Amino acid sequence: MNLFQKYIQEIREQIDLKNNQQAIKRLIDFTLDTEKLSFYKNTNRFLNWYDANESSPEVSVKLTVLLDELAAELFQKELKEHQILVKMLNLEKKYSSEFTLGPINLEIKSGEIVGLVGENGNGKTTLLRSICGELQPTKGELYFLFPHSDGYDLRSKLIYIPQRTQTWRGSMYENLEFTASSYGYSPEENNEIIDLVITRMGLRKYKNYSWSRLSSGYKMRFELARMLLRKPKILLIDEPLANLDIIAQQSILEDFRNIANSPFRPIAVILSSQQLYEVEKTSDLVVFLKNGVQKNLNISDTDHLLTIEFETDENAIILQEKLKQIRLLSLEKNGNTFVAEFGEGVSVNNFLGFILQENINIMYFRNITHSTRKFFIK
Repeated sequence: MNLFQKYIQEIREQIDLKNNQQAIKRLIDFTLDTEKLSFYKNTNRFLNWYDANESSPEVSVKLTVLLDELAAELFQKELKEHQILVKMLNLEKKYSSEFTLGPINLEIKSGEIVGLVGENGNGKTTLLRSICGELQPTKGELYFLFPHSDGYDLRSKLIYIPQRTQTWRGSMYENLEFTASSYGYSPEENNEIIDLVITRMGLRKYKNYSWSRLSSGYKMRFELARMLLRKPKILLIDEPLANLDIIAQQSILEDFRNIANSPFRPIAVILSSQQLYEVEKTSDLVVFLKNGVQKNLNISDTDHLLTIEFETDENAIILQEKLKQIRLLSLEKNGNTFVAEFGEGVSVNNFLGFILQENINIMYFRNITHSTRKFFIK
C-alpha cells in the first residue's frame, strides 16, 4: 500500500466515524492535488451545501462520492519521491558579539518536518533566517538542490513566517485574493482556490475579518493559508505554537504533517518551538541548539540507556536507594520532578514494575530516552 492509498483508507475511516471536519480537510488536500478547476468547483459546491446541511444524514454519502471522484483522478498522477532540497555543510553565522551559530551540518528533504528546539537565544531564529536568505552565513556552504532560475525565484520558494507577523490592511479574504493573483492563478481559479484554502485552515467563518479582529492563532492560520497559495518548496516557521492552546497546537501540527507529506506536492517544513514534546511527536528529525551548537536527535545512536522523567512526592534520598536495585546510574531533581538514567538492559516495563512493587506514588512519567529533553538537563 503506497502513501496515497493509505490516505484514502484513513479518510474512509474518518467518514465512517463521522469525523467530518477531519475528512473534509484531507479531501481539500486531494482537491488541491488535482490542480484542476473542475475539481475546485466541485468540492466548493459540496462545502457550500455542507454549510447549511452539516447534520444531514446525506453528509457521509456525499463525502464518499467526493472521495471516489478525487481518488479516480489522482490514481492517474505520479507520486512524488522525497528529495533532498537543502544541504548545509559546516554552516556558521558569527555576530560581532560572542555568539556564533554552528557549525551546522544538515540535510532537509521534501515530505519531512525538521523541529528546531532549544532555549531562547541559542540560534533557532538565526538558523531559519540564514536558510531563507535574510542572513548571510559567515562560513560554510548552503546548497539549494531544487530547480530555480535566479535569486528571486529561489526566495519565492522559501517561505519564512516569523513569530511576529506584519500587520495587513483590508479583510483577510482580500489579502488572499491579492496573493493568489500574484502567484499565477487565473481569474477563474482565484476565488475557487481561496475558498478551498481558507476552509482547509479553519478560516471559513472569518474570511471578512480584519487584522485587529483575528486572534494570534488565527493570524498564524492566515499566514499558512497565504503560504499554501504560494506553492513553496520549503516552509520555515518561527514559534508557530507560541500563542496556541494545547488542542490548537496539536491541530496545527497535524496540518503541518499532512501538508508536508502530500503524495503529489510534498514540501519541507522547518519549525522552531519550545513545545518540546508536541514537536518531537510530529518531526522526522529534531535539532537541538545549545549556544549555537547543533545536536541531532537520532534513535540509531548507540546511547540507548533508559532515561525517565517523573514526578513523585517520595523523599529523594530514599528514592535513590530504592532505584539502585534496578541499576540506577543517576538521579536529578528539580522540585518534585526527577530525571533518572538507568544501566544497560533496563526497560520501561522494569521501571514501572518496580514502581508498583515498591508502592511509589507517581503523578506523571515520560520516557525521554529518545527525547531532546535529555539535552536540556545535561
